Amino acid sequence: ESKAASASYKEINIQWYIPSLAKPSNHTETKVLLLYAYNINPIKMSDMTVFSPTSAFSGHLWIPLARIISLKEKLSDLKEQVEILMQDSKSFSTSVPTSFLEQSETLKISPSNKPQMSDAKVHLDEKTEEIAKRCFFEVKALLSVAPAPCSPLTEIPFDVTLQSITNLEDVFDLANGCVITEGSLFNWIISLLH
Repeated sequence: ESKAASASYKEINIQWYIPSLAKPSNHTETKVLLLYAYNINPIKMSDMTVFSPTSAFSGHLWIPLARIISLKEKLSDLKEQVEILMQDSKSFSTSVPTSFLEQSETLKISPSNKPQMSDAKVHLDEKTEEIAKRCFFEVKALLSVAPAPCSPLTEIPFDVTLQSITNLEDVFDLANGCVITEGSLFNWIISLLH
């Protein structure tokens, strides 16, 4: 079956359209078009002519190019900081024995029980948490379809993992776009677009 004809889980697909490179007038800024489609329940289409889902949505937003480029750089810096925190945490946890018995032997972790590092929740230090909140506030300001002004974030709106930060950075990849599947980041993005 074609991927376009079914979705077995919640996902959002994000693509960007960059209009002609003709120079805008001095009074307008260059904008790009964010195209999105998402489903909140599994979808299976067998006949396009009778398909009318109540759980699939699509839309678009015009977003200033300069703000996207700036945000992408900030998210890239945040991802780098999260990687550093993960390395520091990994170095610390492997260098500190967890019991007296382990002092004489190496810690053994079976590959099947070891969580993938990119999916492990990262404990943010105060500085990185503030950077994250500012980045996520800017994402919220760009993606919110509601015209009301955004209030500053007082807490992180989704689980911060290396994978979630990478996915969020990919949302603003103008060349490739991305697909994000169910999880706390998916839920947060959908809440902004809905």
